Amino acid sequence: MAHDLQKASAWKRISAFLFDAIILSIVTVLFAWGLSALVGYNAYHRTLMARYDAFSSEYGVDFSITQAQYEALEAGERQRVDAAWEAVAEDETAARAYGMILSLSVVIVSLSILAGYMVTEFFVPLKLKNGMTLGKKIFGLGVMTADGVRLRGPALFIRTVLGKYTVETMIPVLILVMIYWGVIGIVGPAIILLILIAQITAVLATRREGFRMIHDLMAGTVEVDFASQRIFESPEEKNEFLKREAAERARREEY
Repeated sequence: MAHDLQKASAWKRISAFLFDAIILSIVTVLFAWGLSALVGYNAYHRTLMARYDAFSSEYGVDFSITQAQYEALEAGERQRVDAAWEAVAEDETAARAYGMILSLSVVIVSLSILAGYMVTEFFVPLKLKNGMTLGKKIFGLGVMTADGVRLRGPALFIRTVLGKYTVETMIPVLILVMIYWGVIGIVGPAIILLILIAQITAVLATRREGFRMIHDLMAGTVEVDFASQRIFESPEEKNEFLKREAAERARREEY
């Protein structure tokens, strides 16, 4: 662990996190809006809704009813609903539109969140240096390697893309998308729960090291109070500093 670690206070970390989350959300939504228009998502959605409306009128049913409402229907009404759903499933236009919406939803969500992270958690920290996002800059926080050396691009990439984006965000998000579309069962929530447990375990197990999260453990980084933390340019510089410090301490002990 880094020499003389200056831990970032909880309120600063929470404040910076909330600020960065807002910026990330704005950037992600803007990218999603642009991608949706680029790939024609809205056109497929309108096509699917038009087919639903057509079969809803033909069979005299409401596709938006809940399971409880469905079960409360008379036997004849339930048969009409079942027949309407079968007709939708057999309709090539509806099936194609549904398939494209499902596929594009995954693509748009994945790429938009990736773009958001790359802008706010990778390129901005590269520009500001010391792992500083806009939120961390405002609240005086920084990120360094666990041994006290300045954070470089490769470690920042691992922290952002493999840690924050892949493990902590996209796996849960994709599972939630699949749950929404009904293509995954109990395994999905179980995976999300395991990730949550792993995150809590990581934070509690590293409380003496500044409460490191999964992305910090993957990248070998730690979040610190930038104003009071000494960050070395290289391991060699740190070793030289420790040698001088040890020599000074030895001279003081002689007296």
